[in-house]
Amino acid sequence: MYSVFLVEDEVNLCQILTTYLTKEGWTVRSFTDGQSALQAIEEQPHLWILDIMLPDIDGYQLLRSIKEASPEVPVIFISARDADLDRIIGLEMGGDDYLAKPFLPRELVLRAHRLLERVYKSRESKRSAIDLQPYTLDEERRIALQGCYNIELTSKEYDMVLFFAKHRGQALSRDQIINHVWGEDYVGTDRSVDDLVRRLRRKMPELRIETIYGFGYRMTVK
Repeated sequence: MYSVFLVEDEVNLCQILTTYLTKEGWTVRSFTDGQSALQAIEEQPHLWILDIMLPDIDGYQLLRSIKEASPEVPVIFISARDADLDRIIGLEMGGDDYLAKPFLPRELVLRAHRLLERVYKSRESKRSAIDLQPYTLDEERRIALQGCYNIELTSKEYDMVLFFAKHRGQALSRDQIINHVWGEDYVGTDRSVDDLVRRLRRKMPELRIETIYGFGYRMTVK
């Protein structure tokens, strides 16, 4: 669940926007002045929605403080002042999106959705990707890629290369590989491991999988 901090000094508008944002299933905390929002920066929400015109401190000062504390936290800033000037200054200071007043609450919700998805889904995707140059393993989609091309692997081939990738530099016995890829209740010979490694080497020839004779295999670190 995403947490959203909204800073808007117009009380009625703040209540309306809070209602719309809460309906999306997000945890929303609202502020009607900049000073109280400034004190909450260390709580690091997933998204800030910030009105530039505030009654106490300059909204740009608040934006600067937010970005200094959490450079990667996205900020949507809104303003009723000179739209072009505010947009340029806000974006130069690290703001991620801009809305000029008046606007429809639903438009803000849609922009927030798009920004949250872009920022956090992108980070999740990067975290779930394992670099095995020239190959990449996408854990979320369970696929192996060479550049933008999908390498056709069976489920067990993918399980094996992922197991090797997560234990790079380690000597893995055939029994360890069998237990991980086929399961502990597997009935068969360890020749299945050799056959699977052979197929993997054929499909991904740049992988550095060493044979440890009489023991198993090791993927070496490039």
